[in-house]
Amino acid sequence: MAKGKTNKTPRFSVVMGGDAYLNDQEVRDLKAAAARHDPDAEVIELDASEASQYDFDEAVSPSLLSPTAIVIVRHIQNADEELGETMVSYCKQQGRDDTAQSVVIAQHDGGPKGKRIVDQLVKAGAAKPEVPDLKRADAKLGFVMRRFEREHRRVDPAAAQQLVAVLGDQTGELAAMCSQLCFDFDDDPIGLDLVNQYLNSNPQVTGFAVADKALAGNGAQAIIDMRAAVEQGTDPIALVGSLAMKLRTLAKASAVRAGVISRAEAKINPWVLKNAMRQLGGWTSDGLARCVETLAWADEQNKTNGGDPLYALERSIELISHKGRVS
Repeated sequence: MAKGKTNKTPRFSVVMGGDAYLNDQEVRDLKAAAARHDPDAEVIELDASEASQYDFDEAVSPSLLSPTAIVIVRHIQNADEELGETMVSYCKQQGRDDTAQSVVIAQHDGGPKGKRIVDQLVKAGAAKPEVPDLKRADAKLGFVMRRFEREHRRVDPAAAQQLVAVLGDQTGELAAMCSQLCFDFDDDPIGLDLVNQYLNSNPQVTGFAVADKALAGNGAQAIIDMRAAVEQGTDPIALVGSLAMKLRTLAKASAVRAGVISRAEAKINPWVLKNAMRQLGGWTSDGLARCVETLAWADEQNKTNGGDPLYALERSIELISHKGRVS
């Protein structure tokens, strides 16, 4: 930045780990802040998996388009040694030089790989904002509350809990749902009735509701809801996808309980995993495999316009409600 300007945006930031959506959002927020301060800056994105030290040098150097740039370097855990050293050197230079310089935002996906370069950059003066991981249910609840605050709105705790219960494993969709609720409704706070009204019109959420009824053993009601959803325009493929997601979660919970994989390896929200563990009663490996095979058949029937796609979906729901047992 030119000498004399006050820049509240860090010249060099490292965004590491945390929830993938929030990690990317932090990068986007930093880029937007830098662009507001220097709207003429050129935006350049590099992938450290492929970029060299020369690519970085060229990106941060003045060009015919602009004397400064906003340089985003993604996946720095994959940077080679030369690129890493060049980034650290540039970060140190920024601390000594007040002349026009580019803003650099380095993004790390998380994990131990590449942690050394992160430590070196922070030591050289890079800012390192905290990115929450949202693994705990209370962290997701806090995230929902903050999303409404970001829109200068409020939400009832029960409504926030319902959003987390339905979309807690999909942070991006959860954030989008919060924003859409604020856009569509003037109520403040947003209540549980409005959240349920909105969720019931969402095809994916409708699919989750059908899947929940099937897993609870209420096959008849699940089939009725499925038919109603299809008549209202929901694509059967969306319902198949929701059922498949529930079965995958159940399979992972079974593998964790059997000691085949660890909780960390399951990569499931702890609250969701705990709930799936409770649903395992009465299930067998054969029954679960039978449901997966039947759902794959239903998926094929719907994608290829088979003889009776909805019958195939009904058969899957019925089998899931009986925990894969055939009479």
